[in-house]
Amino acid sequence: MASPVRQIFAFSGVLESGPGEKESFALVEHAISLAARPHAGQAREHAGPTRVCYVPTAVGDAQAAIDFYQGEFAARAGVQLSVLRLFTQPSVPDVAAHLLGQDVILVEGGSVVNLMAVWRAHGLPRILRRCWAAGVVLAGASAGSLCWHTGGPTDSFSDRLGPFTGGLRLVPYSNGVHDDFPGQPRREVYRALVAQGILAAGYATEDGTGLHYRGTALHEAVSIRPGKHAWRVDAAPGGGYREEPIEPRLI
Repeated sequence: MASPVRQIFAFSGVLESGPGEKESFALVEHAISLAARPHAGQAREHAGPTRVCYVPTAVGDAQAAIDFYQGEFAARAGVQLSVLRLFTQPSVPDVAAHLLGQDVILVEGGSVVNLMAVWRAHGLPRILRRCWAAGVVLAGASAGSLCWHTGGPTDSFSDRLGPFTGGLRLVPYSNGVHDDFPGQPRREVYRALVAQGILAAGYATEDGTGLHYRGTALHEAVSIRPGKHAWRVDAAPGGGYREEPIEPRLI
């Protein structure tokens, strides 16, 4: 029997969309498709709907966020949605058993610093590593993208972007999200932090673009918006940084 394929889909959601443009949920659907699709001769171990657990810790388990996803999935066949709340206590009796029984774990954006603090208090880093090793697709936007990496720029501490270095480190790269979002110098701050050695080399994504890792290697970048890019960013010898654009596959 083939070993489980370890997969992460880390993406930047669309913060501002224009008429006729796809919205962020198309990226969620792509994450779900990764679980439904056999890889390397390995099929899902169960028949029936794809089991997706939504984890809204980064927004404090806000009911509005939960209502949105429950509404989106209510009209879609083929998905069994559950929600893992951690406030004020876990909403399932056995967190490890529940998460290991999923096909996809979808992590909400918000405060990555608060997300990781709560997760660590409840033992989720160890559980999520087990899920990853077992072939559960780990996915998320913004904070739900940064968390799988070593870290990245965040505004979790204040309005000023600063370095976050407390990620789960399932993949050995830093991550920059919303790399092209106007009004915040995310692009410049990410590259400066990599150049200074505060963040490891890694990958940035523009809005609507995601990174699909298989194992610890980047398999491909995808986007729901034409003309968008992902970027590989490294510290340059002698100072500064070097970047390489990654042309995403349009989905």
